[in-house]
Amino acid sequence: MSAHPKAPQAKQQTDQTEPDLTTEEIFELFGDVYTRRVFEVVAEQPRSGRSVAEAADVSRPTAYRRLNDLRDAGLVRTETSICEDGHHRERFEAVATSLSMSLDESGIEAVVTVTD
Repeated sequence: MSAHPKAPQAKQQTDQTEPDLTTEEIFELFGDVYTRRVFEVVAEQPRSGRSVAEAADVSRPTAYRRLNDLRDAGLVRTETSICEDGHHRERFEAVATSLSMSLDESGIEAVVTVTD
């Protein structure tokens, strides 16, 4: 059983559109400090899972769980390469270009913009 919130499922969108996430789902996902740390380091530059864990100062299992949650939400994409020795490497890259929150008399709204 996972100790962190379940990531919402979202479709990968095209340039300058929003993933299919509700404001509640965005708050739930980014309400986790480890998810925020992992996303921040991936947003700086594409990285391997091991590099994400080191840069975010989290365990590798924690980094991979959060990366999978972010990928499932459509906020991170992966690229897999096969090495000459047959091993594969995944590189994680943030696709969200902005996350904005607004608060007014009708409530709170969150919008995530991604690139393709």
